[in-house]
Amino acid sequence: MRFFDTLKQYDWEQIKDSIYAKTKQDVLHALNQAQCGLEDFKALISPAAAPFLEQMAQKSMLATQQRFGKTIQLYVPLYLSNTCSNSCVYCGFSHQNKIERVTLSEDQILKEAMAIKQMGFEHLLLVTGEHQKEAGFTYLMRAIELLRPHFAQISVEVQPMSTEEYQQLRQAGLHAVYVYQETYHQENYKNYHPAGKKANFQYRLETPDRLGKAGIHKIGLGCLIGLEDWRSDIWHIALHLSYLEKTYWQSRYSISFPRLRPNAGGFQPNMVISDRELLQVICAFRILNQEVELSLSTRESPTFRDHVFKLGITAMSAGSKTEPGGYAVHTKALEQFEVSDQRSPKEIESMLHEKEYEAVWKDWDRYM
Repeated sequence: MRFFDTLKQYDWEQIKDSIYAKTKQDVLHALNQAQCGLEDFKALISPAAAPFLEQMAQKSMLATQQRFGKTIQLYVPLYLSNTCSNSCVYCGFSHQNKIERVTLSEDQILKEAMAIKQMGFEHLLLVTGEHQKEAGFTYLMRAIELLRPHFAQISVEVQPMSTEEYQQLRQAGLHAVYVYQETYHQENYKNYHPAGKKANFQYRLETPDRLGKAGIHKIGLGCLIGLEDWRSDIWHIALHLSYLEKTYWQSRYSISFPRLRPNAGGFQPNMVISDRELLQVICAFRILNQEVELSLSTRESPTFRDHVFKLGITAMSAGSKTEPGGYAVHTKALEQFEVSDQRSPKEIESMLHEKEYEAVWKDWDRYM
């Protein structure tokens, strides 16, 4: 059994209609449950839940503090390469975009890493475009070997790989893998991914299955909010999470909420989600699942992040550069997307401190 088999049991349009058909009574029923299910989750992300946002926020904040305390884990992305063989219409790294391509050398990787260490980070997210030759398994394995002695945790957001490759990366020190389906609408998925390995909807969808089988400690899910009806995509993430937690219960899970940002391709969202609606999604996920980690990146504005993080978020990026060499090497590479929150990590730490939260730079050491 794979998640693709589970997904085939659901019709996108029927799910969408059932979400928009939810009523005030359905929302109240969901809020009064000790433990919500996927049907309750539909109500919490529906238009009918909008008037109950304050109640949802209070419940979400309480659940988050009870499980995670008043702490926020800080991490930073290190972009290793912007080479890509895919032609995703919404991405600045798309093969179709005429930009300078850069893949960092070993010396450049270490130079970037040392600059990041000086900021205080112990949690590092390695990011690449999807290019098998320039930034594939061998390149990534070497990068992890170089960086593992310097960081407590190393995560990746790179091209999907095989179970065997993930197992080898885990043995080398890989902690977590983030892989976003972008949209769970199978028919429209091909419109956004016309060429490259990423055009294979099923292979990408089953990546978390391979991660679970490989014993990866943490698996990150998400969709690119703005491609399709966001309520329907968000519900399918919850369905995916439910399946994974039951099937690969040894792993932990994380959800991210990337909204489309301006990039070199100039792609415009098909459906805009407002700040209030994104907060509704965050609170709905926390009410649904008190264990899942919820992450908010520098795609979002400082004002939004400052007000929303304590209502359900457990991890935030800070000081992010979205181009290879952005911290120390300073190449001429174009960023993947525009960063909205450009404050330094120390400024983020100060903001958290003022709100009586602790910034977690390093929460454990791995025993080797």
